[in-house]
Amino acid sequence: MALKRTTKADPNMVMSSMTDIVFLLLIFFLVTSTLVNPNALKLLLPKSTGQVGAKATVSVSIKDWGEERYTYHVNGEETPVMLDQVEDELVDLLQTEEDPTFAIYSDESVPIKEIVQVMNIAKRNHYKVILATQPE
Repeated sequence: MALKRTTKADPNMVMSSMTDIVFLLLIFFLVTSTLVNPNALKLLLPKSTGQVGAKATVSVSIKDWGEERYTYHVNGEETPVMLDQVEDELVDLLQTEEDPTFAIYSDESVPIKEIVQVMNIAKRNHYKVILATQPE
């Protein structure tokens, strides 16, 4: 007497739930990667191997437009401000900070004279300053 089993285990695995999870992770990483870059201006930063542990809350970007024309942008704003207005804006933004620190983002082609002028603002107001660079 031969008895046959009518129920068999299905060896196939359903992958639809796994593809849903991968798709959701892909969307998550795409959305969060756009939030990583706080600087809206496209700058060619100089290269460096040094790393700084301090975190700047405010940024000043110096953009080179050629022919000795430079624009200053506070916190990545598209509208530029004059150099003499940069100090007033920094004072307004950093007056409530316990350890006031700001970062300078400048094109590679910006002369050091322009960067030092912004560094002098930090010295006058006793702020810490970070010069942003690109990793080598």
